[in-house]
Amino acid sequence: MLPGIVQTAAAIYKDKTALECVSGFTVSYQDLDRVSDEVAGSLLRKGLREGSLLLLSLPASVEYLITYIAASKIGAITTGINPRLKSTERKSICEIAEPDLVIATTELLDGIPSDISVETVEISDNLEKLLSMMRVRSFKPEVLREDPNRPVCVCFTSGSTGTPKGALFTNNQLAAIQRMDTAGVWGTDGHIVPSTAFAHVGSMTKLPWQLSLGITLHILERWNASKILQLTEKYRISAVAGVSAQIALLLKVNDFQNYDLSSVKAIVAGGGASPPSLVRRAKENFNAPYSIRYSSTESGGIGLATSLEASEEESLYTIGKPRPGVQAKILDENGHPVEKGEVGELYIKTPSSMDSYWHDSANTKKFLKDGWLRTQDLARNDDQGFFRLAGRTNEMFIRGGYNVHPQEVESVLSSHPKIEQMVLVPKLHPTLGEIGVAFIVPISPEEILTLDELTDFGKDKIADYKMPTEIKIVDAIPLKNGFKIDRSVLKDLV
Repeated sequence: MLPGIVQTAAAIYKDKTALECVSGFTVSYQDLDRVSDEVAGSLLRKGLREGSLLLLSLPASVEYLITYIAASKIGAITTGINPRLKSTERKSICEIAEPDLVIATTELLDGIPSDISVETVEISDNLEKLLSMMRVRSFKPEVLREDPNRPVCVCFTSGSTGTPKGALFTNNQLAAIQRMDTAGVWGTDGHIVPSTAFAHVGSMTKLPWQLSLGITLHILERWNASKILQLTEKYRISAVAGVSAQIALLLKVNDFQNYDLSSVKAIVAGGGASPPSLVRRAKENFNAPYSIRYSSTESGGIGLATSLEASEEESLYTIGKPRPGVQAKILDENGHPVEKGEVGELYIKTPSSMDSYWHDSANTKKFLKDGWLRTQDLARNDDQGFFRLAGRTNEMFIRGGYNVHPQEVESVLSSHPKIEQMVLVPKLHPTLGEIGVAFIVPISPEEILTLDELTDFGKDKIADYKMPTEIKIVDAIPLKNGFKIDRSVLKDLV
């Protein structure tokens, strides 16, 4: 699928810029096709064949995308490592992936086992020097036979619930993602700034449809809030996208008000729920609607969403409804449907879901059954059909015999006007078993929230036993490499 899209795009868009770096270096659609052909020849000479696994330990770069495309042209499978991971994490992914070849920069070699074949490359902003040692000049690979079940890429999870797992995607899933994303896209204006590392599902599985539309991808080696605003203003980009933490960082740019962001018609926050205070501030400052997109690596980045025309209740406190083509249900621990309004585990069914976990039949069987993907997220479904997150299956704690679901509490209390962000974690207690501790980032350091104020705010909204017993004021909530909240750090603090 990807090879055909690149070849067709080259014929249609020709000299139009496909990739543009901060340095000003650009690659046209024709050159993207030509250079990836030449790199495909080198991969064949190095022994890669259809079904081989190529691992990329590269920064977000032109080299990453071209090598990924080149591998797809010979039927090889590509996986990547987030460049922000440490050497031990890099080693762990290599051991799980068991790649036939690794392509890496010298800066990202640490942790790669010595018994794996490695090719080192340098990052360049010159077309002729680009992957110069990895190109067979004028090479044209044979056109692959059509095969919807051919594996294309493996995207590793962040490991938030244990050892990272590799989600395998075939042409079938990539085609479904292309249909579903382009059908419900919030508007394409010819320019996109990827908000994730290229190894992430948000880039690996979206690249086909982005190139098919002739979009120019603006490559940032590392995500930067000020640079995002500059590019949005310069290219009149119509949608601001990222996880909620990235949206919050955009709003914190010192001269935010000096940017002309009138082109922005939508804010799209992926991953999971956003704090109500953030949704309000983002809508006000960008003067645009805010859509929450709930998904996961395993779902191919497609799941549920709040509408751009959502009511305040839907926009602030829910993750919306299943997107077209997606189904969702909530089951109890025995696999039975729960009553409306009751908390259970969220399952989704979408044609974009992974084919399987790479080299992991046990977890494939555990988390993917009859097309239904087990998310490990707790949620409830209300009378209007909106889904509301309540936390992870391993985040619930028990206070005095009552179950407390952190995200349910956070969604209510974080709407306090003095709170920018709040995270609730459990702390051991000699009498109650566990109590809740609220880590709070205040909107203003001059107006510090007290526990009494928070209790008074929540007393008519949630049960007493769900309320935090302690609060801790912090400057920022710790984040993982993918800008997700690192609750483990907070749990260690208490």
